Formats: sequence, structure tokens, C-alpha cells
Amino acid sequence: MVGQLRAVTGAVTLGAALLLVPTGTASAAPARVLGYVANNGGGVSVLDTSSNAIGATLTDSGGNSPYGVGVAFDGARGYVTNVRDNTLTIIDTPTNTIDATVQVGDGPAGVVVSPSGGFVYVSNYRAGTVSVVDAATATTTETIAVGANADGVALTPDGKKLYVAHDVAGPGTVTVVDTTTNTVVTDIATGNTPTAVAVTPDGRKLLVVNKFSDNVAVVDTASNAVVGTIPVSFVPHGVAISPDGSRAYVTNSENDSVSVLDVNGLKSLGVVAVGDRPISVALTPDGARAYVTNFTSGSVSIVDTAKLAVVGTVPVGVNPVGIAIHAVPAAPTKVVAGLPSSLVLRVNGMTVRGLNATLTESHTGRPVVGKQVTFLSVKGHPLCTAVTNSAGKAQCDATVRYLVGFSTLLRGYTAGFAGDLLHAAVSTHGFIRF
Repeated sequence: MVGQLRAVTGAVTLGAALLLVPTGTASAAPARVLGYVANNGGGVSVLDTSSNAIGATLTDSGGNSPYGVGVAFDGARGYVTNVRDNTLTIIDTPTNTIDATVQVGDGPAGVVVSPSGGFVYVSNYRAGTVSVVDAATATTTETIAVGANADGVALTPDGKKLYVAHDVAGPGTVTVVDTTTNTVVTDIATGNTPTAVAVTPDGRKLLVVNKFSDNVAVVDTASNAVVGTIPVSFVPHGVAISPDGSRAYVTNSENDSVSVLDVNGLKSLGVVAVGDRPISVALTPDGARAYVTNFTSGSVSIVDTAKLAVVGTVPVGVNPVGIAIHAVPAAPTKVVAGLPSSLVLRVNGMTVRGLNATLTESHTGRPVVGKQVTFLSVKGHPLCTAVTNSAGKAQCDATVRYLVGFSTLLRGYTAGFAGDLLHAAVSTHGFIRF
């Protein structure tokens, strides 16, 4: 895969792979479904699938040659391989900020994360190795020799087997690695120039895209035997499997199309025309839409998987390659009460002056602007509401009836943010003085 991209573009276009993994800060609230597009010309485009608009473009000074994209089960962290920099960029996806850059092997291309989120596996194309990265410490802890042109990678759902495709000319293989020992178990002959791999959700089948056989090999993961092949079109490149495991979507880079496959029936169900030189494909969590990167067009085609038709096109960066789509949790937040508010007694009630709290993102410390903060007594009586300003501060005065109780107010107040898709709910206690 990498070699052919180099030939077409006239430059090294190995690039990066992004993978989202858990960090322990996931929220149970409804989540955004975001697409991450690795632009080999530089930067990762963040696409909101609800609006199909680009919300941000992420760049890393330690690496700027993105290539492939993948997402782990809770979507709270991202990993991007940078092929020319030999690095792995770590992204906090709820806030879309760069956290760290990790040195890996020569020519990092594919990336996949363990189901637990503890380890990230990076294929190094030029080195013929896999780097094992400890997610907690953001360091490479082990290197596994797997063979030339290590490219696409995939894990079984239990995380015990890692599959590595070898993008070599002529008959090729997929290496099977036992991740409990990080040792090579065997190599499976699949076809000419295997470049991408994917495992069905039940873990029983491995799909291998054979770029120069113009087909997809279906491998029984229990026996490591090829049980069938499905013809596709010219120079297939990427593959994604539907959530129920019944369908596969394969990009045909030299036919500007996507083949839709019946995984169990070992047959093609149809072909959808997309943009110029499609490389990778990813599905929304419900499987309703497939998003396809078009390398030469600099765009993403959106395919309705029920209609098998393109329903939209989104311009992204230069030479998009990898794409991943996942639900991303709201960013954890922190609210801090300010100086104690003052309580003033009046004839017909009480006034609490200067109720205030500051709302920020826990991870970045950035102020959360334009959000409503609600102030309540400790017994839940409404006091007042205010919207956070440019510094994240909300402040208001409250007129309170004596029925609420003088002693209740002297016990302080609660300042709370209800949360939304972008930022998680949070509350704190503040003090009132007389």
C-alpha cells in the first residue's frame, strides 16, 4: 500500500494511523459521533457526522504525515502514526488536543489498540516490525519482528491475536502474532500484496484485501485457513466490516469505487462509485453510513449503506488516506465556586449577592464559554442562573423568600452545569456568609 502511494505521488507517503482508545474518563451521556481523517499532506480533519462538517484540523509539530485511522471502544483517546517522523501522536479526543508524541519504528503505518486500551500496536512499514506502545506511560515497550512491508493491522475482539498484512510484490502473507507473549505464531498465505485486514465482530473471520489479486480472502481464525475469496475491482485498498459482521466494504483505488460484499455468502452485492482514488473506509456505529477517503480528490464520500448510493461529499485536507468513526464522550469538566457570596436580609425576603462559579475543561484547563450554570440551595431551591463569560465565570444575584430558610442559605449553595454533547455535567458547593 505504502509503496504504491509513493509511486503515484512521487514522494514518501507512508503516513499516519489514528486510533482512539479509553482513558477512564468516558461519560455515560449521549456522545458525538466524530470522524477522524488522516491527511497524508498534513493534519487530521475532525468531521462531525451529525452535520458532516469539519469542526477542527489537528496538527502535531512532532509528526505531520498522517496515514491510517482506527477507533477503540470508548473513543476517548486517539493515536496517529507519522510515517516520515517515525512517531505516534496521542490525541485527547474529547477536547481534540495533542497530548504527546511517542517514538516508534521506521515508517509507522497501521495502528490498532487492545480491547482493554492498555496497549497500542503500530506496524512499521520500512522496519518490518510492530511497536508495542504502553498507553498509560506513552512509551514503546517492545518491538516485534514480523517481516517486510508491515502494513495493515487488526486484532481479534479478545485482543489475543494480532494480524499484520505485508504489502510486498507478488504472493504475500499475513503474520499472526500472539499478543500474550508478543511472538509470531505463523504466516498465512492469502494472495498478491495483502495490504489491509479486518476481523468480524464475532472474531471468527479475518478479511484480507489482496491489492494485486483484486480480491478479498476470507480466513477462518480458528484454523488460519483461507476458506474463500471474493472478487472485487481494480487495486483494492481498504476494508471495513458492518457492526453485525454480515457485510464488508472494500475501496477500489484504481476503479474509484467501493465494493459491497456478503461476508457469509462470499459474493459481491454491488459497487458504489465514489471519488478519485479511494483508499480507506469506515462505518458509523449503527452501520447506516460508510465514509470513504478519496486520496486524489481531497474529499470524503458519504455512502448510504441501505441505498448503496453516495449521499454527500465533504472536502478535507490534502491526500486523505485513513479514516475512523466513533462515538466520542463529552470532555470532563470542573466547576469551582468563587469567593463566598453575601446574604442580605430585607423586609420581604433575602438577597444573596455574588453567587459565582468558574467552569473549565478538566484536561486542558480551558474556560467553557457560553454555558448555563444553575445555582441552588443545599436543599434544591432554585436561586438563579447565569451564563459563563469568556473566562468561564458565571455570576448572579438571587432574591429568596424567607420560606427557603435563613439557616438553609447559610449552609451554602450548589453550582451545577447540566452538561451537553461537548462537555460533561459537573457541580460543586459554594459558601454564603452573613
